[in-house]
Amino acid sequence: MDECYADLHLHTTASDGTQEITELVGRAAACGLSCIAITDHDTISPQLNHRTTRIGGLEVITGVELKVDFDGIRGELLGYFIDPGKQAINDLFQFMKRARETRMKEMVKRCREDLNIDIEMDEVRELAKGSLGRPHLAQLLVDKLAVSSLREAFDRHIGEGGTCYVPLKRPDFRTASAAIHNAGGITSIPHPCFMHVEDWESFLIDVRGAGVDGIEAFYPYTKAAGRLSITPEHLRELAKQAGFLLSGGSDDHGPGSVKETLGSIKLPCHYVEKLRRACG
Repeated sequence: MDECYADLHLHTTASDGTQEITELVGRAAACGLSCIAITDHDTISPQLNHRTTRIGGLEVITGVELKVDFDGIRGELLGYFIDPGKQAINDLFQFMKRARETRMKEMVKRCREDLNIDIEMDEVRELAKGSLGRPHLAQLLVDKLAVSSLREAFDRHIGEGGTCYVPLKRPDFRTASAAIHNAGGITSIPHPCFMHVEDWESFLIDVRGAGVDGIEAFYPYTKAAGRLSITPEHLRELAKQAGFLLSGGSDDHGPGSVKETLGSIKLPCHYVEKLRRACG
């Protein structure tokens, strides 16, 4: 039997990635992947009409990545095998669209004042083909010569703690999880080792008890070891003890982005099958 590998955390131009779905599928196939999940921020591409789709010989799982609040701890939630036609998930997308618009308006205002540049909200919108995100603002700052790179834009100005940063309003994780489940999907917490959690054992028990199904146990943390609140190995051990399913992905945003990581994670497909079976 041929080996089968997956990447369950990928972004396209529907949010803040740099590639269309077909381009991403081509790169994934070249990396030896058989299955991918497209998990754009707070939206699902109109090209993904079913819970799974075959594109270019690959299985493409319809997913999403949502900014959420875990009872005071900021994090995110992945959804897999989502039926994009369900009302609850689309209501949540509309909530997030309004929140992103409000936040971006304030960040543009701060950039105009702090960096003393001529910048307007409509210019950011023009760069965003789908969900409005900070990478679109970062690109505009590069284009206007306010910074020399996307990385500098995040590090100095629009990343957390930056001079123009504004936090995004987030739904409670229970609300987001319920919407994903209502759409036939299953949930997983992405890049958990970056989260600011003091007591991981209690946190995992609490969120598992509240209905979160999985955790992204395999992620390219290599270059960010100093930023981790827990080691991936310890996290996997605690997650298994708490009864979580395990997922994994590269969080690739495409060529020319600050996260060009496709191929760094090759998740054996038996993890995908366990997630699929748990959807019912």
